[in-house]
Amino acid sequence: MKKHLLIVLLFCLLSGSSGAQDRLTSKGEIPILAWYSIPAGETTVARYQEMKEAGITYQFNGFPTADAMEKALDVAEKVGIKMVVSCPELKTDPEKTVRRFMNHTAVVGYHLQDEPSISQLKGLGEWGRRIRAVDNKHFCYVNLFPNHADSLQLGTKDYMEYVREYIKQLPVQFISFDYYPIMKDRISKTWFQNLEQVSGEATKAGLPFWAFALTTNYDENHVTPQTLAAMRLQVYSDLAYGAQGIQYFTYWSATSVNAPSGEDQRGAPISATGKRSVVYDRVKLMSQEIKALSAVFLGSKVVSVRHTGKGMIPSGTIRLTSLPKAIKVLTTNDAPALVSVLENGENTFMVVVNKDFVNSINLTVFGDDRVKKVLKDGTLVPASAYESSMELDPGDASIFMFPTEKN
Repeated sequence: MKKHLLIVLLFCLLSGSSGAQDRLTSKGEIPILAWYSIPAGETTVARYQEMKEAGITYQFNGFPTADAMEKALDVAEKVGIKMVVSCPELKTDPEKTVRRFMNHTAVVGYHLQDEPSISQLKGLGEWGRRIRAVDNKHFCYVNLFPNHADSLQLGTKDYMEYVREYIKQLPVQFISFDYYPIMKDRISKTWFQNLEQVSGEATKAGLPFWAFALTTNYDENHVTPQTLAAMRLQVYSDLAYGAQGIQYFTYWSATSVNAPSGEDQRGAPISATGKRSVVYDRVKLMSQEIKALSAVFLGSKVVSVRHTGKGMIPSGTIRLTSLPKAIKVLTTNDAPALVSVLENGENTFMVVVNKDFVNSINLTVFGDDRVKKVLKDGTLVPASAYESSMELDPGDASIFMFPTEKN
């Protein structure tokens, strides 16, 4: 009897060990930055812990003084959040300010400006080089306009010139751009083109890029409140194009009175009254998915991004016409989807994103016996364990893994 129990125990232990191996492990995590986060007047351990529990790893907000900035850094350090330094003294006396903060363990970078015009790049470049001359271990952060900005905003009629001059003139360690594409009843026409543009230029420059997901009310045309499907569509599309950082705009609700842009941004994860909204829990879930799937996306190389759908595909994109060798069949039944192939070490991942944030689509994927399905928590399951045709939820992604083909 004892011998039988021992055999059963050994079998359970071995089974548990085997199961534990069927989960992706990552050497790091995709950074998740909260844009316009906790105001200076709310600098408490409880507030920062609340933000960490929502999955935020980097915090960005403008602070009125260097002293207020330091107080926030000290609190962030206690809960394990990194911060982007932003205070007036960084501009008026960059060297002194950088020396003050550069050895603080909560510092991750320095914010210079949001959405500059092309005429401002030279001055920002000089400022950034002054910062980097003192501290070359932390990044300088400048976020770009999207491609639908007009010529007065860009300072040029050519968006690609704008992006290339940004790369040429600024000492940035990654490219950042914002685009809030999910409207109430449609996706903005030039969003995927913008992802193509920035992803392509980032690859040429040998730089990663970071992108955004809208998590607040932006104006009357956007989704209100921000649904999980809308967030997933933005995040998984960003990651499918190779984004190495995800930014939430915003974490704390900004009213027309205190918003830097003068826009009326309400309905963020934390309301203007300091209470959690329904979006807080959605952001928390979204962050958990990003973290669990970092082994797929962090450090990945984009092999191809293609689009499916009846009729016209988005401007500037390419229609899906071929598949990796391991995948024999892929069809979305004419529904609009994004299909990305990413290489990450010895593994190749195929990411299929449902571009409809309102309706599910029917996705059929059939591959050889090497293909595994990657679940939301990073667990790996043979794709053959699932039906070949399955429903893909609005805005959601289905991820498959197989060995990278050797040249």
